[in-house]
Amino acid sequence: MGYPTKLLADDEEIVYEMRPHWRALVGPILVFLVTLGVGGFLLAKSGDSTIVKWIVLAVALVALVWWVLRPLAYWWTTIYVITNRRIIVRYGLIARNGRDMPLSRVNDVSFSHTVLDQILNCGTITVESAGEKGQLTMRGVPNVETIQRDIFRLHDEDDLRRRRAAGDAPPPPRADDGDA
Repeated sequence: MGYPTKLLADDEEIVYEMRPHWRALVGPILVFLVTLGVGGFLLAKSGDSTIVKWIVLAVALVALVWWVLRPLAYWWTTIYVITNRRIIVRYGLIARNGRDMPLSRVNDVSFSHTVLDQILNCGTITVESAGEKGQLTMRGVPNVETIQRDIFRLHDEDDLRRRRAAGDAPPPPRADDGDA
């Protein structure tokens, strides 16, 4: 599920398009395996009791839906897109939610990651904005430090592009300028 290019503005290019880090799937996979193991064991031990088997199956089904399918659907439907003009976050299966933040509004970009996040090379990025909503938080971002650095770079490039379009930008440095 990629971000539709028809939703991009003229001259807007996708720089990063990603889902949350795969570590978000570790818990649901473990719950899936434990549910199958415990459910199978309880079904085998229940003997001929049909009511106990139905209860075990119902509890296992609820556990699978709540702790496996729901997080998997959230992971699958969440997308982080960073273009040369804005940051885009989309999530939700039935009710879609989204937030766009123009790079021109970015004031600060910070990241955080735990020891486990450092090992897995992921983390949380918080983008401070000059807009009304203030913050955009992206959790489970792969290569979090690289993404944070590139958001700053893209912000600077967008600022320079906008200033040139307005005629306020200094000319680019000439190749023969130097300290030598």
